[in-house]
Amino acid sequence: MKFTEFGFKSALVAAIKTCGYSTPTDIQQQAIPHLVQGRDLLGLAQTGTGKTAAFVLPTLQRLTKKTGKKVQALILTPTRELSEQVHENIQLLGRGTGLQSCTLYGGVSKVTQVRKLKQGVDIVVACPGRLLDHLDSKTLDLSSVEVLILDEADQMCDKGFLPDIRRILKKVPHQRQSMVFSATMPKEIRCFVEEILTDPVTIRVNHEKPTATIKHALYQIPQGQKTTLLKHILQHQEMTTTLVFTRTKYKAKNLAQQLQKCGFKTTSLQGNLSQNQRKKAMAGFKAGTFNILVATDIAARGIDVSGISHVINYDMPDTVETYTHRVGRTGRAEQTGDAYTFATSEDLKMVRSVERSLGKSIPRKQVSGLTSLAKISTKTNGKKSNPSSSRTSFDFGISAR
Repeated sequence: MKFTEFGFKSALVAAIKTCGYSTPTDIQQQAIPHLVQGRDLLGLAQTGTGKTAAFVLPTLQRLTKKTGKKVQALILTPTRELSEQVHENIQLLGRGTGLQSCTLYGGVSKVTQVRKLKQGVDIVVACPGRLLDHLDSKTLDLSSVEVLILDEADQMCDKGFLPDIRRILKKVPHQRQSMVFSATMPKEIRCFVEEILTDPVTIRVNHEKPTATIKHALYQIPQGQKTTLLKHILQHQEMTTTLVFTRTKYKAKNLAQQLQKCGFKTTSLQGNLSQNQRKKAMAGFKAGTFNILVATDIAARGIDVSGISHVINYDMPDTVETYTHRVGRTGRAEQTGDAYTFATSEDLKMVRSVERSLGKSIPRKQVSGLTSLAKISTKTNGKKSNPSSSRTSFDFGISAR
């Protein structure tokens, strides 16, 4: 199937061609026809599958440039980085439509945002907190919204945005088209989704399993040896662009600083950074000034960097879905990628859950000289796996503890 088969307006067709798009991804191919028809939709797909274009293109197709200054579409995101990413996509794909968009999020001047709103925008991409500030100040009117989109709905839940979103829902017309897109869909927000969507179409595109182009590996390692192991891997393996995940923002900052002192081109992305610092970190990572980015799960939402060669789970994720979302940052667009996970003895249960989701055992890589943890064996398809069957040994002179 080709993008030309969707029947988009000529301006969109030209923009799609300029962006180099020809064949839609699975989520785009399945979602766009329903959205063009005006249906509500729940889209479940892992990162890197093209969710943003899947909702941006139908929205641009539906909206028309109006002489008034009313907002026609509202897109809610959990992070500033994701807001900017969606906004960039709107600008690229909507360049010939005459439609205007803007972003609203905290950490930057509200005055500048008010000025933009007064000039008139058709599409607002916003984080809930700053959006409510504008609604309370009456600098924003949502009474003409025709399309409501929640992107990364799972992170909306994790960041505690559900009460804010319920307040926002009271400000938009009941008669509208609504979409919810997410890499994961925890049980906690399924009922909330039902409040937003009316008779929705549900699209699921491998949202529970990473793409086949990703190679997985597990390092069984004591907690105190993780940083030493990470430095060794970065020194001895060819990694063009690496994304390292930690559980906490303190650890992300501290680990990045340790790597910097060792001469690695490293930066961090975590909640304690100012907006300018976050932009500088992301811009440097995209431009290659930094080839290692240490981030937390929340801060990493909105990272849209092509060609990430490696994802390293310095800390084991809390859920299988988070594992899928993390490692999905590599192996995009049919490229190959590597996902390394550092697992302590306390991570045994989660390792088994991830392997059940993958339908296979994750190959173990062992470092000679480190304390051996209990062998992690799992059952896949009723057969007991052999964790040591695909071990690779490295020896860099670390004594056992």
